[in-house]
Amino acid sequence: MKITEIIIIALNSIKMNKLRSGLTILGIIVGIFSIISISTIIAMLQTSIEQGVSGLDKNSFQLQKWPSVQTGSAEERAMIRNRPDLTVEEYERLADKLDGKALHVAAERWMFGQMVKFGNKETNPNIQVCGCTPGAFANNGWEIEDGREFNQREVDRGVRSIILGKDITKVLFPNSDPIGQEVKVDGHKLTVLGVLESQGAVFGQSQDNYVVMPITTWQSFYGNRRSVNITVQAYERDSYQDLIETTEGFFRTIRKVPPGEPNNFEIRSNENTLKQINDITAGVRIGAFVIAAIALLAAGVGIMNIMLVSVTERTREIGIRKAIGAKSKNILVQFLTEAITLSLFGGIIGIILGVIVGNLVGSLIDATMVVPFDWIFVGVITCVFIGVLFGTYPAYKAANLDPIEALRYE
Repeated sequence: MKITEIIIIALNSIKMNKLRSGLTILGIIVGIFSIISISTIIAMLQTSIEQGVSGLDKNSFQLQKWPSVQTGSAEERAMIRNRPDLTVEEYERLADKLDGKALHVAAERWMFGQMVKFGNKETNPNIQVCGCTPGAFANNGWEIEDGREFNQREVDRGVRSIILGKDITKVLFPNSDPIGQEVKVDGHKLTVLGVLESQGAVFGQSQDNYVVMPITTWQSFYGNRRSVNITVQAYERDSYQDLIETTEGFFRTIRKVPPGEPNNFEIRSNENTLKQINDITAGVRIGAFVIAAIALLAAGVGIMNIMLVSVTERTREIGIRKAIGAKSKNILVQFLTEAITLSLFGGIIGIILGVIVGNLVGSLIDATMVVPFDWIFVGVITCVFIGVLFGTYPAYKAANLDPIEALRYE
């Protein structure tokens, strides 16, 4: 028998028992839908996170007081609450030790919830204000669209200059050139030195809602009460991991951390941030797999049941086929193909629904739309496996029916 003929017979068998087949297929749909929808949502989250995970350049990492991803557990809070702030003095000592070993070393301080004004125009009071050293531009991948960066001499002098993010420029200078204009931040006057290129959005949240000024200027406004973030950039990707280890050793020495004691600071890179997020989402994925496994097991039992019933109902048909020359392997392939077709039919519906629903849910948090081809492939293979696993016994039973006894069956 040709495979196309076998598939047609399988589909006709499914059509003849629509309710029974539909209930069996439903179990496959639920199982595959669970896997694909959860995997789609997680893939959307990971894609969006990768696009703007930490704002760092690909060869950069950051030393900071707080972990980038916090679980909120009491143990974690107890471990980090007594960590000392990172200081500008520690940054300067680290920069000296990394001289010649790192491409850029920079310090940053941040203040959130500020307002920027120009004339009678003003932004919402949700602007992030960064005070930094010049190396922060390269370390964070900040590119100047118009104007220029400030230099180290201007930092040393505490010049009151500012560089605007794209969102602030659109609000304050929709139809004019901002370079050289004077804006106010928290009542302090600063001269616009440049405008940054757009960083895009992550989860629907703009990454251009900030301004940058020399760290000395920032400190004259807000003091030294906030911990410094120290960013470091490697010369090349090959030396990146070695530089992280070297920097960690130097900073432990600077902070006098005893041997064997954990760091009293955090090292954040794109890789370890993604690893932490993957660790968190792993639990969700495992939960989805458990639900899917239960649903698929029930569906597999349903397939076996419907195929056994089908063998019983079609005993006389099997006898006739064998009487006119069909071999046992032909009957085996026919019934096995019916089981696989039944499983694949439910799997395809589950995959389509999973991708659609997963993307709809992900779109609610403005995550980047994806189609998880790897998990679609896993879903298809799983359906074939379920069909083969639970269809083999009924197919074997059908293939080994005695043709004379089958012809006598009423």
